[in-house]
Amino acid sequence: MKQPLAPKRWFRIIPIVFITYSLAYLDRANFGFAVAGGMAGDLHIDKSMSSLLGALFFLGYFFFQIPGAHYAASKSAKKLIFISLILWGALAAATGMVNNVSSLIAIRFMLGVVESAVMPSMLILLSQWFTKKERSRANTFLILGNPVTVLWMSVLSGYLIDSMGWRWMFIIQGVPGIIWAFIWWKMIDEKPKDASWLSEDDKQAVEKQLGEEQIGIKPVKNYAEAFKSTTVILLCFQYLLWSLGVYGFVMWLPSIIKAAPDMDIVKTGWLSSVPYLLAIIGMLATSYFSDKTLNRKIFIWPFLLAASVAFFFSYLIGPDHFWISFILLVIAGGALYAPYGPFFAVITEILPKNVAGGALGLINSIGALGSFIGSYLVGYLNGKTGSFDASYILMAVALLFSTLITIAVIKALENKIIKDISTH
Repeated sequence: MKQPLAPKRWFRIIPIVFITYSLAYLDRANFGFAVAGGMAGDLHIDKSMSSLLGALFFLGYFFFQIPGAHYAASKSAKKLIFISLILWGALAAATGMVNNVSSLIAIRFMLGVVESAVMPSMLILLSQWFTKKERSRANTFLILGNPVTVLWMSVLSGYLIDSMGWRWMFIIQGVPGIIWAFIWWKMIDEKPKDASWLSEDDKQAVEKQLGEEQIGIKPVKNYAEAFKSTTVILLCFQYLLWSLGVYGFVMWLPSIIKAAPDMDIVKTGWLSSVPYLLAIIGMLATSYFSDKTLNRKIFIWPFLLAASVAFFFSYLIGPDHFWISFILLVIAGGALYAPYGPFFAVITEILPKNVAGGALGLINSIGALGSFIGSYLVGYLNGKTGSFDASYILMAVALLFSTLITIAVIKALENKIIKDISTH
């Protein structure tokens, strides 16, 4: 029986990566709780400005993805994430100290800037540690930091706001990022060859396998050539539409639930956490079977379609049937997150190492643009129409088009992946 490839990697790298991304994800979701829990009233923020503030994070996130990803790929993902964690924690805590909207605008934008490098840097780091047959699972354990964070953060934020107010919620949830930065620096290694806790045989086996995987990939001269690729362009649009749905949902779910009759902020926190429990189960299952079968497409588009249908039926049912609508939102939330592992595995498998970082940065930055549009438009439509109907339609349509692009693009890539593996 063949021995597993350096199993120590999973126990050393994955927990650190998971906690790091989990802490760095807090600021995307806790703003929605602050708005629902008194920030809007205290700072005299109207619904239009609230939508803009929620979305500003993603504007900063959009602009600095590619330079961050390039630095991580060519210099050091470890160093970039260390700096980002310290700056993020400081800015997140500072959000709890603001007294006017102008300061809040600057902080929300800068939060996006300093966090923009974390996701592509993490994906690059994982691609230097885990092979093609492991990558979907490794990526999923990273991105699990997203729904797991929102799961516990939803409950904790409800209690913190209820007992201490929204200001202390931001401060208490920001400081751990600064402390964790130093643990990250001490515990993580850039590549297998740097790891003192791996044997020489394990180091060489991992490096050899990763090197062999690049042999079948046609070299690309530079980022410009990669960015002109039809595949990369279509994946950018696919991720933009997907992200529009995800962050329209994440940012405004607390407000949607809080609008129900007899709903306080603690109940809102508990109910807001439920979709992310389903998301965790879905992500683990899809990544496992995606790596097992190497059939990426079938573990991406059906979930996006399911989320689209769930949002559409939420619109049809309307606000008078809260619990039926809530169950549909739980299904939508779970389906939105399930395909992340297979999706990012595809990207690192189709591009050579010299441009994979930039392509990841480009796709993630276009996704951030979708997140900006989604979080802003959903909030704007909620305020303008006085209901959530238009928001449900917007997210349903965006996810339907994302599904169609996925079906069109991933088929050819999947065939190429399977062919490459069968020739080695």
